[in-house]
Amino acid sequence: MKKSESKRKMALKPFITLLRETKPSYGLLAIAIALSMISTLVSLVIPMFTKNLVDGFSLASVSKLQIAGIAAAFIAQTIAGGISIYLLNYAGQKMVAGLRDRLWRKFLVLPVAYYNDNRTGESVSRMTNDTGIIKTLISEHLASLFTGVISIVGSISVLLFLNWKMTLVLFTVLPLSALILVPLGRQMYKISKGMQDETASFTATLSGVLSEIRLVKSSGAEKKEYEAGKTGIMNLLSFGIREGKISAMISPLVSFVFMMLLVVIIGYGGMQVSSGVLTAGELVAFILYLIQIIMPLTQLTTFFTQIQKAKGASERIIETLAAEEEVYEGQEEANGTEGPISVEGLSFGYKNGKKVLNDVSFQMLPGQVTAIVGPSGGGKTTLFSLLERFYEPQSGLIKLGDKPVSTFSLRSWRKLIGYVSQESPLLAGTIAENLTYGLDRDVSREEMHAAAAMAYADGFIDALPEGYNTDVGERGVKLSGGQRQRIAIARALLRNPKILMLDEATSSLDSQSEAVVQKALSNLMKGRTTIIIAHRLATVVNAEQIIFMEKGQITGMGSHEELLENHELYREFATQQLQMNNLEVQDIKEEAPVLHDKNTSSGRRSAHPRIGRSISES
Repeated sequence: MKKSESKRKMALKPFITLLRETKPSYGLLAIAIALSMISTLVSLVIPMFTKNLVDGFSLASVSKLQIAGIAAAFIAQTIAGGISIYLLNYAGQKMVAGLRDRLWRKFLVLPVAYYNDNRTGESVSRMTNDTGIIKTLISEHLASLFTGVISIVGSISVLLFLNWKMTLVLFTVLPLSALILVPLGRQMYKISKGMQDETASFTATLSGVLSEIRLVKSSGAEKKEYEAGKTGIMNLLSFGIREGKISAMISPLVSFVFMMLLVVIIGYGGMQVSSGVLTAGELVAFILYLIQIIMPLTQLTTFFTQIQKAKGASERIIETLAAEEEVYEGQEEANGTEGPISVEGLSFGYKNGKKVLNDVSFQMLPGQVTAIVGPSGGGKTTLFSLLERFYEPQSGLIKLGDKPVSTFSLRSWRKLIGYVSQESPLLAGTIAENLTYGLDRDVSREEMHAAAAMAYADGFIDALPEGYNTDVGERGVKLSGGQRQRIAIARALLRNPKILMLDEATSSLDSQSEAVVQKALSNLMKGRTTIIIAHRLATVVNAEQIIFMEKGQITGMGSHEELLENHELYREFATQQLQMNNLEVQDIKEEAPVLHDKNTSSGRRSAHPRIGRSISES
C-alpha cells in the first residue's frame, strides 16, 4: 500500500513542479477558489430551507425577510460562481501562456543535436496539445476539487446531524463505487499518455509531409503518405475508442450509484417517515443533500481523469525544459579578436555512432580562401557545424588567433560568420524581412539596395510588383533557386562577416544562375576569411588552400597544382569533371570567379592559367 502511495506521489511530482515553476498568481487563484467555496456553502443551506418549507407546508409561515434572504443567497451564489469561473479561466490562460513562453524560449536555445533526435511535430505538440491539457485542468476542473470536497464533507456532516443511521447506509455504497472508479482512473492515465504520444507522432508526420509537399507530389508519393497518415489516424481512433470505453463505464457507474442510493434512501426514509422517526421535510432535505454528494463526486471523477492526462503532458514538458541548452555566455566577446583560424586535432562523432571526424588539423589565414573537397560522407558538413558551434567537439580545439572559440560568447562568435548554404533557407515573409533577418540593428533602404546590388539581386527584386515588400512564400517557394541564393548572399553582405562559410552554394543551380551567383559570391568573399565546401572545380581551383577529406580525415592539403601532382584521388576528381563536360570547362574558363590575388593591383588574379594547366596535366 505504501509503495503504491509513493508511486502515485512520484507520478504527480512533475505536474506539481511544473505548476509551481509557472509562477501562477496565487492570490488570484485563492480568490477564485474562495468564491467557488462560498457558492458551495450557500448551496448547503438551501436543503435546510426546503426542509422547513415542506414541514411547515405553508407559504404563510415564510416571512418576506426569509424570501429576500434566499433570493439574495441565490443571486450571490450566481455572481460568485460566475466571477470564480472567469478568474480561474484567466489564471489558467496566464499560466499556460507563461508555460508556452518558457517552452518557446527553450526551443530556440536548444542545440541542433536536440532536433536531430526529436521531430518538429513532436515539439509543436508540446507547445499546443500538452499545454492545452494543463490549461483545461486549471481553468475548468481545479475549483471542482475544493468545492467538491466541501460539498461532500458539508453534506455528510448535515446528514449525520439529521439522521446518522440513514447516513451510514450511504457509506456502505460509496466505498464500493470507489473500488471500481479508482482502477478505471489508472486505465485512463495509461490511455491518455499513449494518446498524447500518438498525437505528437501524428503531428510530426503531418508537419514533415506538408512542409515537403512538393517532394511528395513530384515523387508520386501521395498514396504512400496517405497510408502513413491513415495509420496515425487509426491509432488515434483506437486510443479514442479505448478512452470512450472507460468514460462509458465511469458515467453509468456514477448514475447507477446515484440511483441505487436514491432508491435506498427513499425506501428506507419512507419507512422512517411512516413510523414518525423522520419528517417529510427531513427526507426531502436528505435527498437534496444526496444530490450534493453525488454531483461533486462526478466532478471529482472528471478532475482525476483530467489530472491523469495532465500528468502525462507535464512529464513531456518537464523533459523538454530539462534538455541541455546551448551556452550563450562566454568569458569574452569574439569581436575585435584577430588572427588565423586554427583547427587542432578535431574529433567528433554523433550520438551512438562512430567518429565522423578524426584528428583533423589545418589553419586558415585571414583573408584567404580554403576549399574543402572530397567524396560524400567525408565529414565536410560536420566540420562546418563544428565551426558554427552547433556541436561541441569530443576532442581537439578550434581557435581564433591564440584563443579557443569556446571561450567566446556564442552570439559574438556567430556574428563573425556569414553562412550561405545549398538550400539558402528563407522564412515566410517579405524579401526585406529576409534580407535583414537576425540583424540587431536598423538597416536603411539604401544599405539594403547596395547589398542587393552587390549580390546581383537588385534586378529581379526591382522587377517584382511589390519589390522588397514581395512575400517569398513558405521557405521561399515563390522564388527560384538562384534568386534565393542571391538573397542569402545579400543577407550575408548585410551581416558584414569576417568569416564566410559556403556550403555547396552553387551546386543545385543551372549554369546561367550559377554564373550570376558566382559573381555575387566573389563580391562577398573580398577581404574575408572564406571556407568553401564544393564539388565543382571552378569553385575551388583558385583557393589558396585546398583540403581533401575522406572518411573524416584529411588525406591531402595544398594548392590545386600541388594536389594534382601529389594526390591521386584529387587528380581523379579534377579529371572526371573536366573530361565529362568539356563544354562546361569552356564556360568555367570564361566565367570562373577570381577569388583572390595578392599579385595584381585589383586584388584578383585570373583563373585561366590554373585551369589550362589542370587540363594539360590531367
